[in-house]
Amino acid sequence: MKKIGFALSVLMVAVMIQSCAQQNESDQVCIKDNCVNVEIVRNEEDRRWGLMERDSLEADAGMLFIFDQSGIYPFWMKDTLIPLDIIWMDYARNVVYIAEDVPPCEEDPCLSYNPDKEALYVLEVNAGYAAEKGLQLGDTAQFQLRTMENKK
Repeated sequence: MKKIGFALSVLMVAVMIQSCAQQNESDQVCIKDNCVNVEIVRNEEDRRWGLMERDSLEADAGMLFIFDQSGIYPFWMKDTLIPLDIIWMDYARNVVYIAEDVPPCEEDPCLSYNPDKEALYVLEVNAGYAAEKGLQLGDTAQFQLRTMENKK
């Protein structure tokens, strides 16, 4: 009977450890050893929604937009309530454009923020993040994504 109780205890501890490990797994983008936990956006409907109507964003959080092919992808701040930094990255995950301290759009038509180079990925983070972390054009991002093979 003691052996069964011990075995059940060990099993319960193992399940709890596995559960905690899974909860701590998150998709991350790291630039210059600074990592943010990201929500992944892959489809057009989710791209349109983005961070609209959110009144806050955790300091170490962001949203990563992944496109099907490289292109010039303008972003705007319609119905976005918080200021953001928007960081465009090319196919090799090199930073090609940064729009810093982009304010929420307060009246139509909203300004559009256009990179001058093609990108495959766009990262939205809290305003001030790029300056605080010293991010620059040419920096390379590392992706730690559960849903996509990390090729870099």
